[in-house]
Formats: sequence, C-alpha cells, structure tokens
Amino acid sequence: MTYLINILSILVAIEFFYIMYLETFATQSKTTGRVFGMSSEKLADKNIQTLFKNQGIYNGLLGIGIIYSVFLLPSMLLPIMIYIIAVALYGSFSSGNKSIVFKQAGLAMVVTLLLLLH
Repeated sequence: MTYLINILSILVAIEFFYIMYLETFATQSKTTGRVFGMSSEKLADKNIQTLFKNQGIYNGLLGIGIIYSVFLLPSMLLPIMIYIIAVALYGSFSSGNKSIVFKQAGLAMVVTLLLLLH
C-alpha cells in the first residue's frame, strides 16, 4: 500500500506544480482562463497577474512539500493532505464553486483515506 500512497501523492504534487505553472508562467493563456473561469481581459490585468503569481508560488511549495514528504519525511504527508483538503473546502465555499473540492482535493482525499487506513 505504501507504493500506491507514494504514487498517488506524487500525482497530487504534479497537480500542484501544474497549477503553479498556470498561475506563475502561463498567466494569460487560454488554458489558465478556462481552468479558472476568467476572461482574457481579466487575465491581462496586472493586479490579477500579481495575485496569480503569488498564489502560484504557494502551490509550487505544496508540491515541493509533498515530494519532500514522500522521500524524506513520510510523517508530514498526512498533515499536508489535510491542509490541501481544508484549503479546497474553503475555496469551494468562499467562491460558491463546489467543484473546487473535487478538482483540487479529490486525489488528496484518496491519499488521506489510504494513509488513515494504512
């Protein structure tokens, strides 16, 4: 089961690296607009770009934290996954977009369940 947990955890990390890419490097791309439901005009706003880039760094750090936990400090994996779920729940309820929970935390929920059962 440890291998499955590690593989799924790495997939969660990849997801957060992808979010970081969209928010930090591809801020004005069509994909970023589609993923975040924003128009190209809004994505061109310098304030939005600054906020996205800042948020992208946080998402990248989550990815790094997950990778670090998988290979060096497995005891931190559960708290990180719980944090991801909590943030997704907050984002979902604060934005009114209930699908955020499943998009951002679905895989983290699976990993959390596996860690608790392990």
